[in-house]
Amino acid sequence: MKIKLHTIFIAFVLSVAVSCSVKKYIPEDEFLYTGADLELKTEAEVEDLEAIEEELEGLLRPAPNSKILGMYLGLWAHYKGTQENPGFINRFLNKKIGQEPVYFSQVDPGRTEELLINRLENRGFFYSTSSSEVIRSDQSAKVQYVAEFGEPYTLSEFKLERDSLQIEHEIAGLLEETLIKENSRFDLNTLNQERNRLDSALKEKGYFNFNNDFLIFEADTNLSDSLRKFNLYLRLKQNVPANGIIPYQIDEINVYPNYSINEDGEKLDTTVIAEKNFIQGNEVFRPTLLNEYILLEKDQLYSPQKSRLTSNRLSSIGTYKFVNVRYEEQDSSGTQGHLKTDIYLSPMTKRSVRAELLGVSKSNNFAGPALNLTYRNRNLFQGGETFNLTTRFGYEFQVAGGDRSGLESFEVGLNGDLIFPRVIFFVPIREKFSYAVPKTKIGLGLEYLSRGGLYRLNSFSANYGYFWNPNPFVYHEINPISLNVVNLTRTSPEFEEILDANPFLRRSFEQNFIAGINYTFHYNKLQDKYRKHAIFAGTTIDLAGNTLNLINSISGSDNGEFLGLEYAQYAKADLDFRYYFRPNEQHTIATRLYMGAGFPFGNSVSLPYVKQYFSGGPNSVRAFRIRSIGPGTYRPEGFDNSSFFDQSGDIRFEGNIEYRFPIVSFLKGALFMDAGNIWLMNENEALPGGKFTKNWYKELAIGTGIGLRVDIQFFVIRFDFATPLRYPYLEEGERWANNFDIGSKTWRRDNLIFNFAIGYPF
Repeated sequence: MKIKLHTIFIAFVLSVAVSCSVKKYIPEDEFLYTGADLELKTEAEVEDLEAIEEELEGLLRPAPNSKILGMYLGLWAHYKGTQENPGFINRFLNKKIGQEPVYFSQVDPGRTEELLINRLENRGFFYSTSSSEVIRSDQSAKVQYVAEFGEPYTLSEFKLERDSLQIEHEIAGLLEETLIKENSRFDLNTLNQERNRLDSALKEKGYFNFNNDFLIFEADTNLSDSLRKFNLYLRLKQNVPANGIIPYQIDEINVYPNYSINEDGEKLDTTVIAEKNFIQGNEVFRPTLLNEYILLEKDQLYSPQKSRLTSNRLSSIGTYKFVNVRYEEQDSSGTQGHLKTDIYLSPMTKRSVRAELLGVSKSNNFAGPALNLTYRNRNLFQGGETFNLTTRFGYEFQVAGGDRSGLESFEVGLNGDLIFPRVIFFVPIREKFSYAVPKTKIGLGLEYLSRGGLYRLNSFSANYGYFWNPNPFVYHEINPISLNVVNLTRTSPEFEEILDANPFLRRSFEQNFIAGINYTFHYNKLQDKYRKHAIFAGTTIDLAGNTLNLINSISGSDNGEFLGLEYAQYAKADLDFRYYFRPNEQHTIATRLYMGAGFPFGNSVSLPYVKQYFSGGPNSVRAFRIRSIGPGTYRPEGFDNSSFFDQSGDIRFEGNIEYRFPIVSFLKGALFMDAGNIWLMNENEALPGGKFTKNWYKELAIGTGIGLRVDIQFFVIRFDFATPLRYPYLEEGERWANNFDIGSKTWRRDNLIFNFAIGYPF
């Protein structure tokens, strides 16, 4: 890489300058605190020693000022911004990245030693010791802590001190699945978890007013110092309130489907369905349908889980802005409590219209405006049905297209879908999915695409299917009916020449009727930013043409047509696996592995064009322009930015790794590397080198780059700059890039790829 020496020299001088400029601001009677180290000394064999060490290190407060590339940039910005007459730039930098100095005078080593001993005792290491040493250097100081501990205390016997109360019999039954095991180490965290477990389990048995503070553990360590054993006792505290240790049942359920604080109570009517009172004025939601989403029943014991799941189900309908389930205590007998349940539902605005004006810019030098108009009705038939109607207008023209400049594209689309928050089937189906309700979706779409100077494409799509979330992490979608009709019209002589030279491409356009079934599954734990190890696994299975082929076989026809339209036959499957490693909340190493393959059979020799795979672009291998990779080692003649429409394939393999880190505030950075390619399932003379072989791994395109992300809460704008490291279409031995002349304008134009996108790539 041709990075000039003066660049390195400037970076070195900047580092020294910032360090020196920080030191001169430190008061004479202060030392800059640079952090602490912790050493654990023990002869005991501790299984989770690493976790304990991490927990103890979290007690080393305060945190020192952070460094970026070895420099105290935040501290420097603070000093510069708080001096007399700092100027606009210094004030701005202080506001954005400034950090107040952390001095050694703010550190209390003695208090930290006490915290270390206390935490070790909470983990069962009684009679531990700790010490500290202050290390001063020039104008800075750090602390070295040492914690010493021996063998932990382990459980000898666990007993429930019980009387004759009903709740104590309940607790005794719950202790059969206790988290506290014989010979386990004393651990305050485990005791708290057990207390919370018992609290949750008792509430599920109707104990509405029970609180985990009502339970107390007592440990007796006076058994034998040499054995290091203890007995543990569980009991209810003294003077627990009477209403906290009796179960409650639901006596009355009132549902307000159109709740508003301004609602006139005199105009409300009550409809009773399944012993529930549905109270509303004008009927907003049909009670017979709304009842299906409520898991609560009259005379059942109070259950926070059923209450929570009822709230989830009602919220997932998509009609209500707020769902509030409230309980009110009624007169109670000595051993039984009584509750009234009120469910308040505040609807969203029923109808809405949304307009989006977009500016589209693609890495293949196509750009232009687009307009999306969406009409939505969130309660079409008073049963929570959502109707969406979207119209799209788009125009793209080619910028700096070289020899083939002047290309343009015009697109018009109309899509409508109707979503029912329940299962719609040929026979009635009563579902009781506890987490969320399954939904039925019916969709229709029309699209017209004119690729100026090449062809026009009309398409029609229809689907009927179901989607649902059985829990917060899993998503299913199945479409037993999925239809696509594509009609290629008005082809230009230039495009006909391309089709004549590539029979596979012509066949992929001629198979203009796609009828099949598809299924999608997602398992997603990436959303939890506090999870150190998080994964996503998704798969899609798409089958087409089998039913139509069976109909043709029964009718004695074998021409591969249905209603005069040639249909496609294929089986296609994708796997998308992602793994995030988060060493802390701010830094993430994100990886992805994507594999997909389509198998044409019967009257098909390739996948339909709209079902084929592409590689390259802002969400793929970012060092190559969109749809510009492969198949295999193939490269089009007269390769330029406008020749990507025929670089498609039946097989796709990609791998990505990206390190994400903070820069300042909402601005994030990234370093990434991508690899991938596409291949053909069958040999195609028009695309030499495109067939998948056992040497596929030698044909991967590889690129690397850096990125900037403007991450504003739920909205991310992404800028990626990438360059190829390996070109699959060059001769073997010449595929690795060996020239990185960043200072050359020509090199940057040919090798530096800029990607602009919304959201993270994976």
